[in-house]
Amino acid sequence: MSANLSRRGFLAAGGGLSLAAVLGLSGCGDSNSDSSSGDGAKDLKLLLPGAVPDGWAAVLEAVNKKLQADLGFSITPQFINWNNYGSQALLKFTAGEKFETALQARWLNMAQLVGSGSLVDVGPLVTGGKYPNLQKTLNDKLIELNKWSGKLWGIPQVNSAGRIHHFAIRQDLAEKYGITEITDYPTLEKFWYDVKQRDPRVTPIALSQNQSNLTCVPGPVAMFNAASWENANRIAQSFSGGSMPFFLAENAKETGSSDPVPFWELDGVVDALRTIRKYYQDGIINRDALNVDAATTKGLFTNGQTASAWATTDGLSSTTLLPGLQKAVKGAQLANVVPLKGGKSAKPNQTFQADNFTVLNAKGASNERAMQLEDWLSIKENHDLISYGVEGKDWKPVGADKFEQLSTYAFPGFALCWRTSLERRSALMTESEADWFSWAQDYDNFTVDTFASFIPDVNPVKREEAQISQAFTQYGNPLFFGAVDVDAGLDKLKKAVSSAGLDKLQTELAKQADEYLKTVK
Repeated sequence: MSANLSRRGFLAAGGGLSLAAVLGLSGCGDSNSDSSSGDGAKDLKLLLPGAVPDGWAAVLEAVNKKLQADLGFSITPQFINWNNYGSQALLKFTAGEKFETALQARWLNMAQLVGSGSLVDVGPLVTGGKYPNLQKTLNDKLIELNKWSGKLWGIPQVNSAGRIHHFAIRQDLAEKYGITEITDYPTLEKFWYDVKQRDPRVTPIALSQNQSNLTCVPGPVAMFNAASWENANRIAQSFSGGSMPFFLAENAKETGSSDPVPFWELDGVVDALRTIRKYYQDGIINRDALNVDAATTKGLFTNGQTASAWATTDGLSSTTLLPGLQKAVKGAQLANVVPLKGGKSAKPNQTFQADNFTVLNAKGASNERAMQLEDWLSIKENHDLISYGVEGKDWKPVGADKFEQLSTYAFPGFALCWRTSLERRSALMTESEADWFSWAQDYDNFTVDTFASFIPDVNPVKREEAQISQAFTQYGNPLFFGAVDVDAGLDKLKKAVSSAGLDKLQTELAKQADEYLKTVK
């Protein structure tokens, strides 16, 4: 499974962050903490997601040889299958196992782990000057906007400033139909219908079960929500990663009132649901999306069976999609399509909250050496070694900032060592992806959302949240994939979430968001 699909492959609800818990943990992970010393800290254990990379033994040997020479310790990563990573990582934390770092995020168990005192506040460590290589690779805005109630519970792992979901398309097919460049949603839609009419054995776009409300709920864009591509300035809020989305008032900063409304009340959402339903009926999207995983849809695209794939502005589309596609389909070409009105001058809203964090285990053998590792990985030659493998065997440099892959080695850098300024670009990267990736790496190309640092606390409505999340999944997903009539399906969803406690959830969100507004400058 590819890196860019995998890390968003599950949208498991991570739970809300308890503000009281956060404030009560101010002593956790003190900057001088080193929970043990001696032999127990000489072999750092790390939790990483996915399968063991091809050729990992040779890369690990090289990494550990250099680590021992530079810092006097080694690492022993444990790779955990994506299907089990969330539950297994949580179990290891709660059981008090002695490991140093792990991948965490809101869409995993990060909020729950903060509330239980399992994580270290790395803010003082990152900015204290003791780890200069790490500090200089992390943008000040990235650090500040990823704090939860003033504390940084993990090292943000990003390779760009903002991330915009969009599409990778078969450019060779577009040119076959006389479309040289796609810059707006109507032209993109025309491309899909051209595929359906002229290449009937190719599905215009295949969706996977994990995409869910990405199809229609802006964040700040949604795949088939034309209104969001016209005006990318709204980002949904929820109590947990896979839960019921709400939209807060656009003028909340001026009025001091968040006034949250359910997602279906935002202009453009219901129209998007009707568009998706039409795509489902017309054969533009696959009818089995509710049961298809991301690896399958990726394979359909690289085998030439679909004309579009989900993408995000992380520079990985060319690497993960193009080699397989060109092997399967002679002459196939790729283009990244981001149909924002205004193109690269659009300045869409962003929270700048990272999708992924490297967190430190409060019960680990050595928080200090875990930070030394993160600092060591912030040196380019060390970053390159673990990220791309052994030079000359797994990859070779192309210029100062590109690389050519020589093997199938693929490391989940987003779980340990993504650093925007250190990431090399694949020599295969297409011109369209390179342009959008460069744009996405500049913070000035985005607008900071009013609720950028708002992390709601689920504890006051924990029971209602669980019930609503279940109803949202049961009745929402068929809508989001076009599998049911919009009016009937939306009516069932509204009734289900209302019975589960929607009013109480909405009231609590308003209360917390209004309190947050008092802190916004």
